[in-house]
Amino acid sequence: MAVRLVVLRALGLGDLLTAVPALRALARAFPAHERVLLAPAALAPVVDLLDDAGYALHDVDGVRALPPALPPIALGADVAVNLHGRGPQSTTLLRAARPRALVAFGEQADWRDGEHETARWCRLLEAAGIAADPADLDLAPPAESSPHAGATVIHPGASAPARRWPATRWAAVARELPGPVVVTAGPGEQALARAVARDAGATVFAGDLRALAALVAGAARVLCADTGVAHLATALGTPSVVLFGPTPPACWGPPPERPRHRVLWAGRSGDPNGERPDPGLLTLQPHDILEAIA
Repeated sequence: MAVRLVVLRALGLGDLLTAVPALRALARAFPAHERVLLAPAALAPVVDLLDDAGYALHDVDGVRALPPALPPIALGADVAVNLHGRGPQSTTLLRAARPRALVAFGEQADWRDGEHETARWCRLLEAAGIAADPADLDLAPPAESSPHAGATVIHPGASAPARRWPATRWAAVARELPGPVVVTAGPGEQALARAVARDAGATVFAGDLRALAALVAGAARVLCADTGVAHLATALGTPSVVLFGPTPPACWGPPPERPRHRVLWAGRSGDPNGERPDPGLLTLQPHDILEAIA
């Protein structure tokens, strides 16, 4: 009977991409195992770009709340790994699947506040005796090319209002940029993207996550908030300028040793899930982005 590795990371795009080094490390550590990733089905196009790790994706969406039970594929796993959070709910779910071995915070290591998300999961694996390199973030681009190659990509949205810079400021940046500009939108952000594009004479991107990856891979640069598209630019090596606030870039930003990725942060922390734009984020002005590009 095949042995199985089950990994729980049922979160969003940025969360998946920050876990790539840990996912690769687990694949190297368990090369003979059937490898199962429990994550939202919408992330399948990006999981496909991680083909060197050989994970089969099974749909578990825990962005807002984890389900009461995991799918049958998780039952009786040889090894289960909690890359979802500190627990207890996520760890309890995996323990209920009766794995032979469980890797999770509270088991091999303790959670540390303020730790970079990528380093956190690599440290957990190291504590379990699994070598992991936090710098192993890169993804190969999709085979298909984007019709917008060479454009500047602006992604004005974010999952919480606290991390959304005003649309009028994004439009002001777009009007000053050389060459074509493409504005992208996540779920429910189409109106925001249209507002930025209309004020700047830009194009609104329409496509799935794989097409978005191709767009980012072929772009001249990416300008965005602290969101999944920023991590996609890091993974694909596309130059980027990322606006931070209220979360410090030391927790979620691109590695500082990668000079193609610039971060802008006012140095003020706050609630990343707040219902209003963060005051520190609002101190950033269009000229700050244009200077970072220059």
